Amino acid sequence: MKRVVITGQGTINALGTNVSETWEAMREGRCGIGPLEMRDVDRLAIQIGGQVKGYDPETVFNRQQILLYDRFTQFTLLSAREAIAQAGLNFIGDLATRTGVVLGNSGGGMNTLDENYRTVYEDGKNRVHPFVVPKLMNNAAASHVSMEFNLKGPTFTVSTACASSNHAMGQAFQIIRSGMAEVMITGGSESMLCFGGVKAWEGLRVMSKDACRPFSANRNGMVQGEGAAVFVFEEYEHARARGAEILAEVIGFAMTSDAADIVMPSKQGAARTIAGAVKDARVNPEQVGYINAHGTGTAANDKTECAAVADAFGHHADDLMISSTKSMHGHLIGGTGAVELLACTLALREGVIAPTIGYEEPDPECALDVVPNVAREAKVEVVLSNAFAFGGLNAVLVLSRV
Repeated sequence: MKRVVITGQGTINALGTNVSETWEAMREGRCGIGPLEMRDVDRLAIQIGGQVKGYDPETVFNRQQILLYDRFTQFTLLSAREAIAQAGLNFIGDLATRTGVVLGNSGGGMNTLDENYRTVYEDGKNRVHPFVVPKLMNNAAASHVSMEFNLKGPTFTVSTACASSNHAMGQAFQIIRSGMAEVMITGGSESMLCFGGVKAWEGLRVMSKDACRPFSANRNGMVQGEGAAVFVFEEYEHARARGAEILAEVIGFAMTSDAADIVMPSKQGAARTIAGAVKDARVNPEQVGYINAHGTGTAANDKTECAAVADAFGHHADDLMISSTKSMHGHLIGGTGAVELLACTLALREGVIAPTIGYEEPDPECALDVVPNVAREAKVEVVLSNAFAFGGLNAVLVLSRV
C-alpha cells in the first residue's frame, strides 16, 4: 500500500482566517465563541457561536461568484487556496487526472436555504434565483474546488453529520493508499449559523447559552461554530520526489456504526473505532501520545468518549493527553473534524498540545488528562482525531511525524 502524507493545509474559522492565526489561537487557548451577529438573533434562545467575524465575501469573490457560492463553499475555496499554495502544486496534464476532491459537509447551503425560505414565506415572492439548487447542494464546494483547480480525479462529498470531515479525509487517504489517485484535496466545511440553522439545533436541547466546557463537571451543552479546513493529501514518493515539505503522515483510519441510537453515542462503537484505527496504523497503543477528542461539551458525549478511550487504551489511557478544541472554535458539525485536524498537525509539527479551555470542575467520569485551559509543550509521535456523529457513525484518523 502507498504511504500518504500531508503537504498543505488551509482554514478559516472563528479562531483565524488562516492556519498560522488558528495555530496561534490554539497555542494561546483563545476563545473564538461570542455573541452571534445575524438577522432576528433576538428571537433565538441560543445567541452565541463560533462565528467567523469581520468576513466580507466581496473582498475575495466577484458578484457572479457570490451568486453561485453559499457561505460554506466560500469558506472551502479560501481554505483550499491556502492549502494548495502551501503544497506548491500545479494541476496540469497527468497530475490533474490523478487528483480528486473529497470533502465533508452536513447541512449544505443552509444560508441559501434560510434566505430563500424568507423570500417565499416572509416576503411573499413566488420566484427564487435559478441558481438556488446548485448553490445549496452539499457537493457544491467539492465541485467548485475541482473546477477552480482543474482536478479531474475522484470527486465527491461525504455527509455523515459530525463525522463528515473525518469520513471524507479517511476516504481520501484510502484512495491514495490504494493507488487510485496521486493527490487528494480533502477536509470539510460548514456554515449553519443562520436563523434557521440555530433554531433547528435549539430544538435538540443540547446547546449551551454561555460557553462550551468539554469534560468539566459544570458543562451545559455544545456551541455551534462555522468555517472550513482543507488539506492536501499526497502519495509519499510523489511528495518526496518533488521536494515538498511534509507536515505529517496519515497512517491509519477506521469507521464503524453503533447500529443503536440516532442521537445517543455508544461506548462500544467508539472504542471499536479507536482500536481499529490504531490497528490499521500498525502502531502499538502505547505509541499514541495525544487524542483530539470529539469532546462536544454534552454529558452524553464526554462521558462516553472518555470511557471509550479508557477501554481502547487500558492503563495507557492515564498517560494520554486528550483535548477538545471545540471549546475554542465551537462545533462545526460536518466541518469539525477538518478544523480539529489542525490541532493534530500542530502537535506533531510544533510540539504544542492545544488545550481544553473553559475547564472549571473535575468530573470523576472524565478522569483523563484533558490538558485543561493552557496549551502544553510535548513531543508526540502519533496522534488520533476522533469523530462520533449522530446516527451512530464513527470515524477516527491516525497521524504521525515523518
